[in-house]
Amino acid sequence: MARVVKLPAPRLEAGTSVEEAIYRRRSVREFREGSLSLQEISQLLWAAQGITDRRRGLRSVPSAGALYPLEVYGVTRDWSFHYDPGQHSIREVAGRDARRQLWTAALRQDFLLEAPLVVVIAAVFERTARKYGDRGTRYVFTEAGHAAQNIHLQAVSLGLDSVPVGAFYDEKVRAALAMPVDHHPVYLVAVGRKRG
Repeated sequence: MARVVKLPAPRLEAGTSVEEAIYRRRSVREFREGSLSLQEISQLLWAAQGITDRRRGLRSVPSAGALYPLEVYGVTRDWSFHYDPGQHSIREVAGRDARRQLWTAALRQDFLLEAPLVVVIAAVFERTARKYGDRGTRYVFTEAGHAAQNIHLQAVSLGLDSVPVGAFYDEKVRAALAMPVDHHPVYLVAVGRKRG
């Protein structure tokens, strides 16, 4: 049976202003050994797709028609998981470190082996296409950009570093995380603490 972990509630205040986070954000490709706390993982996932208005089901990023086509996965050295925004929990998809598979899928960029967390943003394009047709594809990619930027800014606020990855083989990423066939990987974000 897949392990499910309820995440700590996200913190809604920090000592870092939005302006400071924007100013300090840089792509970092060398990470120290170690892991992130469950609170840090919670904050990053919430920033990507967390519920911000429970009554209306609205999330942390704008979404065309509030259709929310994104599915968020994470990989650590201990396991791989899928994020459930409604429950603010993570469910195991693989009880192993899939970073080596992501490294292979993403053209062997070494920082993917070092980063304590790799967030994988996938999309179910059909959710948006049902309403918007072919133009829905554009909306989905735009939303993935919103989610990734939230992760980067949240990382800065937590004293962490990150780097986005767009170069990868979709099918290899999907296989690494045992994604359903309608979940299409569109973005990877490596997160950790800068080495040196």
